[in-house]
Amino acid sequence: MEDILEVYERSPNEDYPVVCMDEKPFQLLDERYHPIPMSPTNHIRKYDCEYERKGTCSIFLFTEPLAGWRHTTALAQRTRLDWARQIKWLLDEQYPKAKKVVLVMDNLNTHSIASLYKTFPPEEAFRLAQRLEIHYTPKHGSWLNIAECELSALSIQCLADR
Repeated sequence: MEDILEVYERSPNEDYPVVCMDEKPFQLLDERYHPIPMSPTNHIRKYDCEYERKGTCSIFLFTEPLAGWRHTTALAQRTRLDWARQIKWLLDEQYPKAKKVVLVMDNLNTHSIASLYKTFPPEEAFRLAQRLEIHYTPKHGSWLNIAECELSALSIQCLADR
């Protein structure tokens, strides 16, 4: 826990931006029956609790808290290859001039340098790995990851409805 708190205390530095990353699987649901809207005489909206499952997706979220920047991507799945491609985008597109990106994330099995080597040729994987400074949240301390807090707000405010 102290490691993550130390990272958050660092001063803003565009050569070493602190970025938090998290991902969340999400179930896509739809109404089975269309709700009946409110009416002037009966002010209650009527709906059926039965829903239809339309599949799943995985939402990747990156945020640089000190810059007020965030980015989300929804993908059909969550695999090592997906994580590695998201990291390549982060390093090459979002922070091409940064010497290293300080990355705070949970210790999920797909969140590792090995995923870069599984996805890209060794030279490319090594190049990407050299630009990462990874800090994992503790096993029962994923709440320390600011990206997890952002995903929670996104889920409640935007994705809670069908």
